[in-house]
Amino acid sequence: MVKVNKLTSIKTQLPYSYYTLPFCTPSKIVDSAENLGEVLRGDRIENSPYVFNMGDAKMCNVLCRKTLDSKTAKAFKEKIDDEYRVNMILDNLPLVVPIQRLDQESPPVYQLGYHVGLKGQYSGSKEEKYFIHNHLSFIVKYHKDSQSNSARIVGFEVKPFSVKHTYEGKWSDEKPRLTSCDPHTRHTVVNSNSPQEVEDKAEIIFTYDVEFQDSDVKWASRWDAYLLMTDDQIHWFSIVNSLMIVLFLSGMVAMIMLRTLYRDISKYNELETQEEAQEETGWKLVHGDVFRPPFNSDLLCVYVGTGVQFFGMILVTMMFAILGFLSPSNRGGLMTAMLLLWVFMGIFAGYASTRLYKMFKGSEWKKIALRTAVMFPGVVSAIFFVLNALIWGQKSSGAVPFGTMFALIFLWFGISVPLVFVGSYIGFKKPAIEDPVKTNKIPRQIPEQAWYMNPAFSILIGGILPFGAVFIELFFILTSIWLNQFYYIFGFLFLVFAILMVTCAEITIVLCYFQLCSEDYLWWWRSYLTSGSSALYLFLYATFYFFTKLEITKLVSGALYFGYMLIASYAFFRANRDNRILCMLMVHKAHLFIGEN
Repeated sequence: MVKVNKLTSIKTQLPYSYYTLPFCTPSKIVDSAENLGEVLRGDRIENSPYVFNMGDAKMCNVLCRKTLDSKTAKAFKEKIDDEYRVNMILDNLPLVVPIQRLDQESPPVYQLGYHVGLKGQYSGSKEEKYFIHNHLSFIVKYHKDSQSNSARIVGFEVKPFSVKHTYEGKWSDEKPRLTSCDPHTRHTVVNSNSPQEVEDKAEIIFTYDVEFQDSDVKWASRWDAYLLMTDDQIHWFSIVNSLMIVLFLSGMVAMIMLRTLYRDISKYNELETQEEAQEETGWKLVHGDVFRPPFNSDLLCVYVGTGVQFFGMILVTMMFAILGFLSPSNRGGLMTAMLLLWVFMGIFAGYASTRLYKMFKGSEWKKIALRTAVMFPGVVSAIFFVLNALIWGQKSSGAVPFGTMFALIFLWFGISVPLVFVGSYIGFKKPAIEDPVKTNKIPRQIPEQAWYMNPAFSILIGGILPFGAVFIELFFILTSIWLNQFYYIFGFLFLVFAILMVTCAEITIVLCYFQLCSEDYLWWWRSYLTSGSSALYLFLYATFYFFTKLEITKLVSGALYFGYMLIASYAFFRANRDNRILCMLMVHKAHLFIGEN
């Protein structure tokens, strides 16, 4: 049996249930069980009146007859205006419309679902009319196993047509007989020369054909055609471009670590007089202040803990995806996995935040644990509830139902929060991380800084290179999310993710070294914000993508786009935590030499 899924549009980004439009319905509509990810994606999978028997081809099979009124005609016209597509599923395969490329030898491009209808004009008329796709020509591809003599479905395609069906005499629901499409005379639909117009009191007859085709594609490889990557050269260009940035930064870090630091330390050890020591300038003079706890250190600890939680979630999710456990065949699996991993990574978030908090000589670890557990999810939940209210106001199936909302709250307060407290308790019980040098009681005065060492300027500059390393791949990610396409190149994505982490760490180390050389020891927050500022460029690029690639015109749809991209950018900002750790290790190592001398 064919199942129907949501109606989707890249113009509105608001999914709707299939039966929100007056299509033909079965005797009883049954909802399929959906996982958490499917519900959050807006999937609403239900049964349909389309029934196929394996190998039983059908021609001009009449589904039902509908007579539109002004309300239903308006509903169809609105969905056609917004270019909504109908999604169906057969044997867990999504329905696709094959589109042949200009290069006839290349495999076709598959578009998910078929359009509800189209707009056009009759010949010689300038008035625009609405036409509905009321005839579907299905092609079911199957692979036959020669050993077991069994067949399994490996493809599900459709060619939609708009046809104004005609019949003789009085209509009979029991034995309908059409003159425009008759299996007895082998008269089938091959074009839409006489399209079915959508208007008040229009009579629409829904029909379909089913053709079964033998295929050489094996069942285990049936998703390969859907996930065919035709732009691999662009992805490789992105990787090479990112590697060039990494090599450049690695050279600078190597120069700092192997040449500058060790040369400075050697010269420092060779100083013979106190006068020479007093003449020394640069990063060596701030060793007594560099480990001074930063301003608002509690918030920094919370941010670092959340970053560890994000890093763990992303890393494990990508490993599962690369191994094939999160295939698109498992609808909603990726989102479900990310949510569950986020919840269970709370123990690492609590551990990291309180370890750093204890290093800053803090004692109220429960307060830090609570802020770590609720701050980021609270901000995201507030934005999400506002967006969900907007979706609910549009009566879209994308609105999260009450039961799912309760499940999310339970995951947060029932599992994530306790795990954060467990991790915090374990982290606080461990011995505090000791500074390699003693911090001066009186803070050293910071000399006047050059204009290019201004915190705002250096932070904004530091975010450019990490963003430049990933922006090409970011284009494909945004396309898959907002243009309803599959994304399954997790191997490339993992490489870009690794390059991003290295780039963030290295640019932060370089800028932190320059900052310490200018005798500015307030490096904690700047090291965090340096690569974190790439989140600002991500949001700016998302804005550019909105105005250049998308055709969203409705206010609610625009609010949804920018709301979700704001959440993504904020999450990207919080995830940049490895740069601070590596930067701290560099400062720790360098000043360990000074402390011993």
